Amino acid sequence: MDANRAKQILEMKDTVPVRLDGEQSVWIESVDVANSMATVQVGTNPLNTQTVSVDRLVEEKKH
Repeated sequence: MDANRAKQILEMKDTVPVRLDGEQSVWIESVDVANSMATVQVGTNPLNTQTVSVDRLVEEKKH
């Protein structure tokens, strides 16, 4: 995913499923477009946050 798409997802009213490395479900909390980094909440634990490259984020396509 690129940084601009991550920012779009963050700003959307709808929930868009996103996975980290195609595995763990995450919520995007913030996006640093200039550095292509995002802070995400992993799973349902609000204390489990990571700052990762947006390249590691995968948007799940709706079937």
